[in-house]
Amino acid sequence: MSGLDPVVIGESAAVAASFLWTASSIFFTSAGKRIGWLSINAYRTVIAIALLAVTQIIILGTVMPLASLGQWFWMGLSGIVGLGIGDSGLFAAYLTIGPRRSLLLMALAPIFAAVGAYLMLGETIPELAIVGIIITLIGVVMVILESEERSGEPWISSGLRASGVMFGLVAAGGQGVGLVLAKKGIDLIPGVTLNPVSATLMRLFLGALFIWVVVLVLGRMPEVLRAARNMAAIRDTAAASLVGPYLGIIFSMVAVTLTETGVAQTLLSLMPVMIIPVVWILYGQRTSWRGIMGAVVAVLGVALIFIS
Repeated sequence: MSGLDPVVIGESAAVAASFLWTASSIFFTSAGKRIGWLSINAYRTVIAIALLAVTQIIILGTVMPLASLGQWFWMGLSGIVGLGIGDSGLFAAYLTIGPRRSLLLMALAPIFAAVGAYLMLGETIPELAIVGIIITLIGVVMVILESEERSGEPWISSGLRASGVMFGLVAAGGQGVGLVLAKKGIDLIPGVTLNPVSATLMRLFLGALFIWVVVLVLGRMPEVLRAARNMAAIRDTAAASLVGPYLGIIFSMVAVTLTETGVAQTLLSLMPVMIIPVVWILYGQRTSWRGIMGAVVAVLGVALIFIS
C-alpha cells in the first residue's frame, strides 16, 4: 500500500464517487416520489451524519472533528452551499426532469468550480478551458432540448422542464462552488490537512443544520416528520445515504485532498455517462444517440476545462 501513488488513489476515489452518486440518484428519485425532495434531504443528512460519526470514532477516536474555527467556517459554508442548497436543487431536479437529465446538468459544476477557484483560490482559467466550457454547454444543450420521444422518458411540459433545468443549475452551482470552499477549508493551515472523514462530517453537520432550520422556518416540520412513517421511502433514503452522502462524499474528499481540484472535479463529473446504461436497465429508457453524444461531449468539455 505504501507504494501506491497518492494521485492515483485520489483519481480512483473520484471515479468511485461518480459511480456511487449515480447509484444514489436512483434511490433518491424513488424516495422523493413518495415523500418529496425536502424530506429526503433532511433525513439523508441525519443518516449520513450518524454513519460518519461512527466512522470518525473508529478511525480517529473522537466524536467531533478537531479543527480550527477557520476550517469549521469554510467547511461549514461548503456544506451549506453544496449539500444544503445544491443537493436540494438536485433532488428537486430528479423529480421534475429525471435522473439522467439532472446528472447531465451536473456536468456544469466544473464551470462553477473554475470560476470559484479563480475568485477564491487564485487559479487561472486557460484559453483551452474556455473552449471546454463552450463544449460542455453544447453537450448539455443537445440533451436538454431533446424531445421525450427520442429520450424514451415520460413526457413533461415545457414549464416543468424549465423548472427542472433551473433546479439542476442550482445543483451544479452548489456542487462546484461547494467543492472550492471545501478545498479552501482543507488547505487553510499550511502543512495541516484535514482528514477526509472529518472534512465530510463537518460539511454534513452544518449542511444538515441549515436544512433543518429551513424546514422549521418554512413551516414544513409536520410534513417532514410525517414522512418518517413511509418506511419504503426511508429505506431508499438510507440506502442512498450510504452510497451517496456517506461513501460518495468521503471518496470525493479523498479526491480533493490528493488530487488537483480540476482533475478531481472532472472525474467527479462522470455521472451523465454512467447513468445511461442504468436507466436503460432499470427503466427501459433507451437513450438516443443524440443523448449519448451530448453526455459524452459534455464530459469531454469538462476534461478540457481542467486538463489544460
